[in-house]
Amino acid sequence: MTTGLDDEELLGRTPRDPASFEPLVERHSAALHGYFARRAPTAVDDLLAELWLQPYATRRGFDPARGSVRAWLFGVARNVLSAHWRRVAAARPDLPRAIGDDDPWEAVDNRLVAAGVAPRLRELLAQLPSVERELLLLVAWEQLTPSEAAAVVGIPAATARTRLHRARNRMRAGAPFDLTGDLK
Repeated sequence: MTTGLDDEELLGRTPRDPASFEPLVERHSAALHGYFARRAPTAVDDLLAELWLQPYATRRGFDPARGSVRAWLFGVARNVLSAHWRRVAAARPDLPRAIGDDDPWEAVDNRLVAAGVAPRLRELLAQLPSVERELLLLVAWEQLTPSEAAAVVGIPAATARTRLHRARNRMRAGAPFDLTGDLK
């Protein structure tokens, strides 16, 4: 039975036992679905299906020295999402986009719980460098560790921790509320 194995062991078994990939799909689909739902709510199911094709096809190329299977899957998800936004941009050049963004922030705005502060949070997020923004979202929304988020964006873990710290400080400095959630 493969359900008691960790992700790396399961992935290692897939060349001789392709069914070993199924527990990975079961373990990580909900989190990856959430990743897509927060960034591209109208294309979630298509993106999730596209996502699972890539890691299955390239599973032999997974390198545990570069990070966990979970981080690898989120890296694939990020690439799938970027390709999606490039296709959308090519099909709809009239859509407003910020320079360097892979996804339109209007979709993120629609998902923010605190509607009263959404415009300010959107502005603060948009002001962050794209890597810092992605690190912050991966850690806050996707519950990845800073090391896993570093592997997703392809930077060293120490660099990610520094950039994450910087992003959090920038968000705190400009947020219209304090850490308890009270408005300033």
